[in-house]
Amino acid sequence: MSRRINGMIIIKTEAEIAMMKASAMLVSKTLAEVAKVLKPGMTTLDIDKLCGTFVRDHKAIPSFLNYRGYPYNVCASVNDVVVHGFPNNNALKEGDIVSVDMGVILNGWHGDHAYTFILGDVPEEVSKLVRVTKESLYKGIEKATAGNRIGDIAYAIQEHTERKNGYGVVRELVGHGLGRSLHEDPQVPNYGKRGTLSKLKENMVLAIEPMINLASKEVYTEDDGWTVRTRDGKPSVHFEHDVCVKKDKALILSDYAIIEAAEQKNLNLNTSYYTAKSLVV
Repeated sequence: MSRRINGMIIIKTEAEIAMMKASAMLVSKTLAEVAKVLKPGMTTLDIDKLCGTFVRDHKAIPSFLNYRGYPYNVCASVNDVVVHGFPNNNALKEGDIVSVDMGVILNGWHGDHAYTFILGDVPEEVSKLVRVTKESLYKGIEKATAGNRIGDIAYAIQEHTERKNGYGVVRELVGHGLGRSLHEDPQVPNYGKRGTLSKLKENMVLAIEPMINLASKEVYTEDDGWTVRTRDGKPSVHFEHDVCVKKDKALILSDYAIIEAAEQKNLNLNTSYYTAKSLVV
């Protein structure tokens, strides 16, 4: 069975990781369903309904619904919303970027990840932000091997986004451990120093999730207590994978390939920012 280290961090067994992979894959499959149909004129409430129905049809429970009072199945964050955007009835339009973040509980285990979509044409600076943020996720994952530290993941993400490209790395929001609880230790920030924070042990499971702003790192939370926006009103991008720490190479439990395949077939979505070469782990 699972064992704890440092009192709080939970190491999973291989059988538990297999169940977590099933949960993560259901999230990926759900996001792929979004990728098939997303278009201008849809609303984020449409996305929320689609995801909630798909998850329940697959005998799982949406993790986010009623979590600490959150009232929706997914977080749908548009343009300058960093994370935790409430689905609403506003029609999406050409040029919007939409992050869909969601979780499921399947057989008692959580999956939790996010993907940012581009609707139609956007300025080059926005397309680059999406590309670099997605790349930074994989830069962080490369460091998720046994013997490294959380700070190595954090440094890799910050190096690629903030130091190399001048973007704002959000400080108030971080990745996290994942398992039977939606949020477990350790926290996984997207900024920091190499060789610091918790040592990574084989079979730790992490949700690694860079949240990167086009300009300033400063954010604020709206009066609803959830919606986080960039303070300067400029766009933000969010990607997230579920990752199992291994000795030589991290095991990614979620799957962007099925999302990307659906995304590329949807003529309403802009996939020109990525190539197979640029995003290979």
